[in-house]
Amino acid sequence: MPATIIDEPLGIACVFSDGTTAQFSLDTVPCPELARDLLVGLVELIHPHGAVDAAGSVGHYAQSIRDMTRKLAGRGFTGGSADLRRAQIAEYWMAASPAREACTRRMLQAFHALTGELDATVAELAAGRAYNPQRNHRPLPPYGEAEWDRLTRTCRTVVDEGFAAHQQALSAAARGAHPSIGGWTPANLRWLLARLGPVRSEDFGAEVGATRAAVWQRGGFGQASRDMFPSQDALIAYRLLFGIYSGIVPDGIDDLVVGDIDWAGDATVLLSYIKGRTAAESLTLPRRAVRLLEQWLAHSALLRSFADEGDRRRLWLGLSRAGHHAVVTGSSGRAAIAHWVTRYGVNNDDGGPLKIHRSRIRTTHHALRDKSMWAGRGRATIDPNHSPHVEGDHYLSATTPSQRQAVEAIVEDAQHDLLRRAHPPAVVTDDDAVALARDYPQLLSTLELDATVIAELVGGDRDVFVAACADQLSGLHGPKGKPCPARPWVCLLCPLAVFAPRHATNLLRLKAFFSRQWQQMPAAQFMAVFGPYSQRIVQVLDRFDPAVLAGASRQVADRDDEVPLRPEESTR
Repeated sequence: MPATIIDEPLGIACVFSDGTTAQFSLDTVPCPELARDLLVGLVELIHPHGAVDAAGSVGHYAQSIRDMTRKLAGRGFTGGSADLRRAQIAEYWMAASPAREACTRRMLQAFHALTGELDATVAELAAGRAYNPQRNHRPLPPYGEAEWDRLTRTCRTVVDEGFAAHQQALSAAARGAHPSIGGWTPANLRWLLARLGPVRSEDFGAEVGATRAAVWQRGGFGQASRDMFPSQDALIAYRLLFGIYSGIVPDGIDDLVVGDIDWAGDATVLLSYIKGRTAAESLTLPRRAVRLLEQWLAHSALLRSFADEGDRRRLWLGLSRAGHHAVVTGSSGRAAIAHWVTRYGVNNDDGGPLKIHRSRIRTTHHALRDKSMWAGRGRATIDPNHSPHVEGDHYLSATTPSQRQAVEAIVEDAQHDLLRRAHPPAVVTDDDAVALARDYPQLLSTLELDATVIAELVGGDRDVFVAACADQLSGLHGPKGKPCPARPWVCLLCPLAVFAPRHATNLLRLKAFFSRQWQQMPAAQFMAVFGPYSQRIVQVLDRFDPAVLAGASRQVADRDDEVPLRPEESTR
């Protein structure tokens, strides 16, 4: 659902791709007409029409609207965007911060693209070079191999030692008794913590008839609490190591819940997570990440059993400090991670504390994977000492006749595919073989269709969802000799498809599906996935009689169950 403007009071309501919502009020700003025009532009920048897909990002644009209207009102401006003049907007942008200038430029550009109401000189200025260029945000480079090894080794040590201590503590608790009966021993302290949960020292003392000071003076309580329940140090190590093994984005790791884990056997996990910029994603975890996840679930099981319902569903939870009933579930702050690095002596190549960027961990994961799998991605070349041009000459050039023949075959297939897509759709307006033979002789000659096949095409015996298929076993979109596995919309560009009036209803249902996808997908993603098919379906429907389309439209309910979809293709 796209963002919508609220007129009374003036504001904007947004629904983002991950299902979250946000609302921003601008009812107190001066120049309400200008503020509303800027909101019109902002709507075009927000998902699904634009790339803005988070409440924080929309908040920056709202602050820019407040700043611009306040500054211009202070100089006597009272109109809307159409009343702006080049000198006014130039004066504002020259004095504004880079972020304010960038946000207001984008909103004015989007507003003008939609309405065309900006003054020509203002539109030219908005499309031009910024007065305050934003700082170039370059992605962080991967960690060096030595730094990466030190970080991985430290995390692995903290994780394994903590889990071993936890297992020993559980074994000791099974042999223990109440400290009031069996005495103040490590096993008895763990026995009581296993039954009380992560309590504070004063609550533990009340259970054994001692003061808080006496509990700490006798000793052993803090260590027992750290052994029984994962500490913040262990939590940081687990999360960093999980990022090292899986390569999932930091915000996706932060927001994981137990329900996101889909076990497919003993050694395979399909993990669903939310990536802030592109919404829901899923990943089949590498084996090391699966084993680490199993270990973490076992390590946190006791603490999870004492957590409230809201915290229990969160994947990551630990104690902020031993003896304090404060369960940590959110992302560990930078200060906590920096203290963890210092405490465990994780140094960079210069000997100082290693600065942890969790997004840089993801970058390093993919860079190392590129080198190990030789996949040729941009983050890492096949040989780091070679340029991509040299790699192409060394590794992609055809050096033998058989290799050259294989490359030429690939090129020919690609060229044939382009030619097939360029052919106009085969649409017959009459359900008879004569019309098919008259209008598309090239189809009959190319495919060498006999009278039986032509009759089946026209009669409906070879119908698929949106067309009749001349040869489902041709292997054009799958293995030759096997039924075609293509999705319904692929038929729209297939040279084997013949469209007849009886297909109009399903074509309209597919067109409605495209409309629903357009509403929920970013524009660039929609055009990449469905763009060619949405354009072709219009060409096909334009060939039908309007009366046929009018009758077919009455049978379209605009629901997903009208189209054969996979679960991940649903729009509801």
